[in-house]
Amino acid sequence: MEDQANQEKAFPVSWDRFHIDARALAWRLAEAGPFEAIVSITRGGLVPAAVVSRELDIRLIETVCVASYQDYKTQSKATVIKPVSQDIRELGNGGEKVLIVDDLVDTGSTASLVREMLPKAHFATVYAKPKGRPLVDTFITEVSQDTWIYFPWDLGLSFQPPISGNGA
Repeated sequence: MEDQANQEKAFPVSWDRFHIDARALAWRLAEAGPFEAIVSITRGGLVPAAVVSRELDIRLIETVCVASYQDYKTQSKATVIKPVSQDIRELGNGGEKVLIVDDLVDTGSTASLVREMLPKAHFATVYAKPKGRPLVDTFITEVSQDTWIYFPWDLGLSFQPPISGNGA
């Protein structure tokens, strides 16, 4: 039997839970603004950015496209596929009036790349892991580094085995 301490922890997030957490993020961000634009880190940042933009009435939304997972769970060097536009980078001289939104900061590799583009922007994520946490200004829930978050857009309805490993 495998040592359970070395097993990855699963944290499945429902649509309802994610919406509640994204709205909680917007509540925290309301005091940090005002912001003139949101930069959503694709793909995971698209959903919380939509919620935050609605709640804070921010209509200027840009994307920065970064790939750091080559398949479902294999993380590699983060690569910028589409950078932030020059117009957005100039808001507030270095992004001071810009809000960066993502679903999660994990190791911080994606966050570091985006921070270089917008050094003065406010960085917000719904979830944060310890390695990436120092790069984020605002977040809702911290999870351990060995936890894998299953977002609602990644899930279907299926049986979940008990934590104890006993299937009965």
